[in-house]
Amino acid sequence: MAKKKNRAKWLIIILILFLLISAIAYQYFESTKDKPIIVTTTKVTKRTITQTVSAVGRIQPETEVKITSEASGEIIFLNVKEGDTVRAGQIIVRIKPDIIETQLEQYKAAADATRMEINIRKAEKDKLQSDLQRNTELFEKGFISKQEFERAKAAYDQALSSYMASLARYEQALATLKQFQRSADRTTIFAPINGIVTKLNVEKGEKVVGTAQMQGTEILRISDLSMMNAVVDVDENDIVFVKIGDTASIEIDAFPDKIFTGRVVELGHSAKLSQMGTQDQVTNFEIKIRIIDKEPRLRPGMSCNVEIMTETVYDALSVPLQAVTVRDTSLFFEEDKNNDENDIKVKKRKKPHTVVFLKDGNKAKMILVETGISDKGFIEIKKGLSEGDEIISGSFMAISKLLKDGALIKIDLNIDNSIKKK
Repeated sequence: MAKKKNRAKWLIIILILFLLISAIAYQYFESTKDKPIIVTTTKVTKRTITQTVSAVGRIQPETEVKITSEASGEIIFLNVKEGDTVRAGQIIVRIKPDIIETQLEQYKAAADATRMEINIRKAEKDKLQSDLQRNTELFEKGFISKQEFERAKAAYDQALSSYMASLARYEQALATLKQFQRSADRTTIFAPINGIVTKLNVEKGEKVVGTAQMQGTEILRISDLSMMNAVVDVDENDIVFVKIGDTASIEIDAFPDKIFTGRVVELGHSAKLSQMGTQDQVTNFEIKIRIIDKEPRLRPGMSCNVEIMTETVYDALSVPLQAVTVRDTSLFFEEDKNNDENDIKVKKRKKPHTVVFLKDGNKAKMILVETGISDKGFIEIKKGLSEGDEIISGSFMAISKLLKDGALIKIDLNIDNSIKKK
């Protein structure tokens, strides 16, 4: 009896071990078995694709004039305030001319003195000229010596030189007087253009500093607001796509419910560098976009966002952007022609290819494609696909990493149905 019980016990143990091993083997087989990848699909269709370049910047007038002082002194008259409309030639500022007027009087007196000196030198010259003529006649008749004649001639030459020098000093005094007269005129400032005072930096009674050679105190700015531009910075990678005449849509923060239309009128050719010498260095180029829509409430300095439409393709074969990825299909073997002793094959790497995955029954088929321009949602397919082809459009993880040529796929019906309902 004891032997029968032991035998039954061992049989039960062996049966349990067999079942346990079978379960482990089944689990391993199931884990190593290829499972289909859950995907979503879409059709290749034709649509209009517009490539855009985004940029941010500020609103600026086409013409903005900075009014600076060319004379130093106290402001005694200020005829405008910020926001006023002015006309070209209108008096806007007067600077107290007391110092310049004092200097002007000094130079007027100096000019008068040199003019009187001219009269004195002229009288001396005329007298010595008469003496020289008389001495010349006497010398020719032999009544005076040669030494006396030369003395008279030297005196006349000296008087003539003094007279010419007085004329030159008078011209110099007049030029200095004219210069200070112009400086005195600069104490009155006129508006150079028609426009609006968009910035006022001074008040009546303040003192300003200015010279004719260097820029003085900035008093105010006059802007022509009838023609406004959006001045934006475009990344160096995008500037090559933008050209003069491109259309742009402009969103201005101050007008959230309105989209303005613009046209590119100027491209910057000098780079604007920020954070130079660091890993975060940014290279931008300035672009000027003329705002076509008239809006009198636009003000210089308003911030804006711009979408520049650089290229449009009509009836382009297109697929969603997320359906396109890259795969390193470039590893291949070819014969090393430089080695004659043995047939060694070497690996050469080329640039990864742009691919999409076509739905081929329950499998994914990798297709090499040539792409064109893109917008925010779709990309143009130039070669590789035909209209109506069903391609895999999701998920991102499946397209970017999981899918391979020939991989098993399964359509996610829940997502597909939700898209159809929409």
